[in-house]
Amino acid sequence: MLKFLPAIILALIAANIGQTARAAERAPDLILRGAVAAADHQTYREVPFKVPAGVTRLTLSFDYSGKAQHTTIDLGLRDPQRLRGWSGGNKARVTVAETDATPSYLPGPLPAGVWRLVLGVPNIRKTETATYQANIWFDRGPEPFAGFAAAAINPAPGWYRGDLHMHSGHSDGACLSRRGVKVACPVFRTLESARARGLDFIAVTDHNATSQSEALRELAPYFDDLLLIPGREITTFQGHANVFGPVAPLDFQLGSARAPDLAAILDEVEAAHGLISINHPAMPSGEACMGCGWTAPNTPFARFAAIEAVNGGALLVAGRADGPLSGIPFWEARLYSGQRITAIGGSDNHDAGLDAVRASAIGVPTTVVHAQALDQTSILAAIRAGHVFIDVEGSRDRLLEVEATAGAARAEMGDVLAVGAGPPARIGVHVVGVPGGRLVASGDGAALIQAVGGDRPLDGPDTRRDFILAADGAVHWLRFDVRDAAGKLLLLGNPIYLRPAGPDGPPHRP
Repeated sequence: MLKFLPAIILALIAANIGQTARAAERAPDLILRGAVAAADHQTYREVPFKVPAGVTRLTLSFDYSGKAQHTTIDLGLRDPQRLRGWSGGNKARVTVAETDATPSYLPGPLPAGVWRLVLGVPNIRKTETATYQANIWFDRGPEPFAGFAAAAINPAPGWYRGDLHMHSGHSDGACLSRRGVKVACPVFRTLESARARGLDFIAVTDHNATSQSEALRELAPYFDDLLLIPGREITTFQGHANVFGPVAPLDFQLGSARAPDLAAILDEVEAAHGLISINHPAMPSGEACMGCGWTAPNTPFARFAAIEAVNGGALLVAGRADGPLSGIPFWEARLYSGQRITAIGGSDNHDAGLDAVRASAIGVPTTVVHAQALDQTSILAAIRAGHVFIDVEGSRDRLLEVEATAGAARAEMGDVLAVGAGPPARIGVHVVGVPGGRLVASGDGAALIQAVGGDRPLDGPDTRRDFILAADGAVHWLRFDVRDAAGKLLLLGNPIYLRPAGPDGPPHRP
């Protein structure tokens, strides 16, 4: 055991590595205080505390005085049956949960009873006394999981680019080893590729698995400029759906006693505060790709926040986002039926070492989200709200902004705009990175708009277009896409929803 901590270890402690955002948002449930003195030099102390029944996540912060005098207090944790981990002096915050844990600690059930804080004192001088404090938070049940980062990666509002569908070796993701052998691909390769693509956030969505969360928790402090959102692909015989946010167990065996119907799965997702999205709904199903297409009967689409309208695998096969395997018609059918549901994209990448020439590459397509900050809560809230467009080719800088105004009311993609009698509403569209392209309006409200200055190609790399909206007193939706000069879809926008001014109109998505 070291007699003193190197400066770099003390710096790591000051950084509070591994803190969960939830722990920082409320007062601790339990505080343990004590002191060590010369008699404790090179000894261990176990400090008991009680964990109540029903706890599924324990978060612990630890600090002590006397560092300037070379006092060192190491940290570990025991549950009633076993040692749960020993981090020594290199972690000041620790999370232990059923599904994941801070590196150095073991995930698993949290038994009720007497736990023990294990303190080691490799060094304290004869004339010194040091005090310590451990703050402990208990989470019960399917609480919202705020993510692996302690704070927002970027606290500023803006457009953030990400990939919401990819696989690692925790399911069927594979890549070549250093000697060229095909192996289950480790999670860090996906993160490396995502940063190389310039992405701001990703969700690693392995099939019916959350074991990748362990790797993500370990990698998050290193990849501190990339938001890692917990995800999984609920894979059934009647369709696949990504769930974002929770790390708690969810049943996927649709048609079994565990999940007799789709409603049972959705109940669990909602209880865990997850966001669920239907994946690649137009893919073939059966022997060609069991359950890949969406065939679940009596689907309650109002309970889904999103649909994967552009899938990287389908894009690779067809060469176009609106080809025969496109999810866009499936999504639009929901819009025409009155649903408010967000279109997103995902690469569905299964090999982090491949590029767009050989396979669906990470970030192709890219889901671009207008969020209040680059953190898990803000990104998922913006997806629910529909503040999203899809960059089909996964560029680093293409932009599609839509803003509609009616009097003092304002709406962006995903919002509801109340339009009444009086001056016509106006819509402004801002496009970056598609010179020579064309704006195309879609939806049952597209016939109500008229371009100011006529319909003409985008005449530069940064172009704005204005439209007038002649409301007819009915409920509508409309969106704008950007296509290149040959008609190829490059940017797919989400709708703005129109309703008559007054109490009538479509409700906001819960």
